Amino acid sequence: MRIVIAAAALAVLASPAVAQQGMDWAYPVAPQGLPRPDPNKIVKVPGSEKEYTEVQVNNGFNPPDWFPNDHAPMPKIVAQGDQPNKVRACALCHLTSGDGHPESSGLAGLPIAYAIRQMAEFKNGNRTGIRTGSMVEIAKGISDADTRAAAEYFAARKPLIGYTKVVESATVPTSYVGSGAMRFASKDGTTEPIGNRIIELPQDEPGAHARNPRTGFVAHVPPGSIAKGAALARGGDGKTIACTICHGQGLRGLGEVPPIANRSPMYLFRQLNDMKAGNRKGDAMALMKAVVETLTVDDMIALSAYVGSLEP
Repeated sequence: MRIVIAAAALAVLASPAVAQQGMDWAYPVAPQGLPRPDPNKIVKVPGSEKEYTEVQVNNGFNPPDWFPNDHAPMPKIVAQGDQPNKVRACALCHLTSGDGHPESSGLAGLPIAYAIRQMAEFKNGNRTGIRTGSMVEIAKGISDADTRAAAEYFAARKPLIGYTKVVESATVPTSYVGSGAMRFASKDGTTEPIGNRIIELPQDEPGAHARNPRTGFVAHVPPGSIAKGAALARGGDGKTIACTICHGQGLRGLGEVPPIANRSPMYLFRQLNDMKAGNRKGDAMALMKAVVETLTVDDMIALSAYVGSLEP
């Protein structure tokens, strides 16, 4: 449904608070008062001989590496960060694999030049909004050499097939935002209508808490979203611009333009909405602004569902 907005209201649309109003499902914020990690609780994951305490799992300057043989040696900035400059390890949120969590982003396979450019955009104020605070702080503290080292490491990682599973669901488990600003299913087993939302839940909740890079997420999307999104990705009969023009065949990237297939649908929606609201700026946003300016919230949900459902 097209939403007609009065001209006076358009003047405030670029405000992050207004643009994200009623979209807390896409912009999760960890609640206050969560239990502190237990220094005595031992955490293990299937298939790994390693073990960590809860405190170690959540250590921003030495997060867990459950499967060191799954990846190349990590640069120090990825594995341990830069504590004097308050730059946390990249692997804390984006994991050793680069697949990340829905509240952060997947970095695996991103072109080096694109990743470096995004760090510059965070630093210079061209990326703003509720979910950008941590990255702005990191971008201001990280060195150019460390930025390149991290970009090169994650560019060489291949996204894990099946890490993101997109399922059309009229109803979803009742859920809440918990540690790490991740969403988890309520323990009582109740359900609720999905409504006009994307709800991403861990395929394995203990694995998500443990930062296990081998367990991903299920993205629940409204029924009919994938087919509608496929049509929009082709241009929507002139409503928007075909995604393949820039992102290539299968949306697996083209040159310095990033691959977007099989990324978290919630993350994809957040980026489309931020672009539409003016929370992502810069020369590279000129074409994307033309893509999103005619899209409704329903359209962006559908497009994100379709793109997330593709093989990486």
